[in-house]
Amino acid sequence: MAQPLIIIAAGGTGGHMFPAQALAETLLERGWRVRLSTDARGARYAGGFPEAVEIAQVGSATFARGGLLAKALVPFRIFGGVVAATFRMLRERPAIVVGFGGYPTIPAMSAAWILRLPRMIHEQNGVLGRVNEVFAKRVNAVACGTWPTDLPEGVEGVHTGNPVRGAVMERAGAGYIAPGDYPMELLVIGGSQGARILSDVVPPAIAALPMELLQHLRVSHQARGEDEERVSTYYADHAISADVQPFFTDVPRRMSEAQLVISRSGASSVADISVIGRPSILVPYAVAAGDHQTANARGLAEADAAVVIPESRLEVDTLSEQIRVILETPEGALRMARNALSQGRSDATERLVEMVETLSGLRGDEEQV
Repeated sequence: MAQPLIIIAAGGTGGHMFPAQALAETLLERGWRVRLSTDARGARYAGGFPEAVEIAQVGSATFARGGLLAKALVPFRIFGGVVAATFRMLRERPAIVVGFGGYPTIPAMSAAWILRLPRMIHEQNGVLGRVNEVFAKRVNAVACGTWPTDLPEGVEGVHTGNPVRGAVMERAGAGYIAPGDYPMELLVIGGSQGARILSDVVPPAIAALPMELLQHLRVSHQARGEDEERVSTYYADHAISADVQPFFTDVPRRMSEAQLVISRSGASSVADISVIGRPSILVPYAVAAGDHQTANARGLAEADAAVVIPESRLEVDTLSEQIRVILETPEGALRMARNALSQGRSDATERLVEMVETLSGLRGDEEQV
């Protein structure tokens, strides 16, 4: 029998794309045909997807970017994308359409609604994104990565957790080496937006650490392209061993080797930290919609696995002191790592796959898959 087709619709940020990639990887292994529906920006983030995944670029747009003319054209671009997606789905009749949020998901999810195809959304954060909020009452199921998730009245969610990529699963529960008098790794990741404040505050906070810590420390710092040179120069001027790049392709490896992670609290970052199990200092993105990054960080904070510093209180001295306390307290750091691991849902992808197969009507029918 022909391979069942799933259309995965995702926007162009790691928060949307990483769990989509995890689902794609697993379904390919189970014999599905997988297509990613995204826009040109999203396609640039699709490099980590398996080669077997078909990439379909659709017309979409957002009112959040561009001038008056661009904003005036948004409805027309979205309408064109919806029409194109509808006709394509009419021809191919996918078994299910799954949206992971972001405005590039609008055409595929709208087409699935128009054609009454099986459809569901996955929300990574504790607060629904704008697009997922629109579709929450127009889908057959809502999977939630963070629990509890603030859902519209009358909508019930299923707590699946946030799927993580295969590269993260390979490092799941990796042994943690507590801080000590030997080379230590510190990983700084800021997500795809809002990382500038970390580039402003983290380097001087590290430089302010006692020399007995500093001499053992090696830093991996993900900085925006426009900040890369100045951050690298700062570390070099202060004789701090640092690898500064706009994007690390091997974050799972670096995280598994780190004694401490400093990060935004995007859903994917929190999931990776939990599944691998590392102490962290989380700085929620202050202008995230619905303050969802604070909601994302709550679980790790309440489990005493992470220190959460609101952006409004992120200062050099405050951050430096928190780094020092963690790195100078091996027992406490080890406890934080274990607590983080207790919050991880390493079966999140399997839970999501089960929902997909059940909703599509293929669950348990091995001959079809």
